Amino acid sequence: MANYFLAPLKDRPIERLTRCVFGLALFGTGIGMQKAGNLGLPPWDVFHDGVSKIIGLPFGRTIVLTSAFVMLLWIPLRQAPGLATILNAVEVGITADIFLSIVPEAHAMPLRIFLMLGGIVVTGIGSGFYIGAGLGPGPRDGLMVGLAKRGINLGKARTGVEIAVLLAGITLGGSIGIGTIAFAVLIGPIVAKTLPLLQIRPTK
Repeated sequence: MANYFLAPLKDRPIERLTRCVFGLALFGTGIGMQKAGNLGLPPWDVFHDGVSKIIGLPFGRTIVLTSAFVMLLWIPLRQAPGLATILNAVEVGITADIFLSIVPEAHAMPLRIFLMLGGIVVTGIGSGFYIGAGLGPGPRDGLMVGLAKRGINLGKARTGVEIAVLLAGITLGGSIGIGTIAFAVLIGPIVAKTLPLLQIRPTK
């Protein structure tokens, strides 16, 4: 997936930036939907939720804070952030908080299931837009790419890091449930379908 992040900014910059911002807004909305559904969060967001409960900051602001910390880990890996990296670090958390300020936590099970599944789909579509814009990886994806460049298998790096943050999130009291499993099963196929369709291909 790393090659999807590498694109010249001079090639249709306005279109790339617009798609990136729109995709990250969808991504944050999808996370907010899953949080409002309260049936379990993706691994990183289980961690964000747990940290949020410990430090007393809103969920979205905790995402922003964690993103900044993760970017510090790029330094020893010699990873340089792209424009999308900075936007991701800020926009996703802000968008999630805005959504959660408008949509309260659901209690009726049909609505919770809708928010969970809808949130996963929206997150997947948002990923296709933002990754397809080719303006750089998000903080967490960049960490995986950096580890891969240091000789660690990308799949193993991603699995290892996500298991670690999931266990840490559970320990801190983050929300885990069927939504966590559903995200793990569904997000890959959704992004695999949306990314080729939404990727901005370089002009020849």
